Amino acid sequence: MFGDSTRIKILYDLFRGEKNVSEICSDLEMNQSAISHQLKLLKSAKLVVSRRSGKQMIYSLADEHIKTIVAMGMEHIGE
Repeated sequence: MFGDSTRIKILYDLFRGEKNVSEICSDLEMNQSAISHQLKLLKSAKLVVSRRSGKQMIYSLADEHIKTIVAMGMEHIGE
């Protein structure tokens, strides 16, 4: 799951807080179909969870373990 740069970018984006697909697309400057496909994979791997808010799906990191992994990755890149 961590081998694809788009999935990593999505995880980093969600590290800052929950977002809907449009916000993620805007942040990453990518189209919705590409983001939705990667979110589906991340969700099936239990790295990301979603909840419905009206007509939108809101995505966030699955739990504190995932947040720790993403934070460690960000720290490593910053070294």
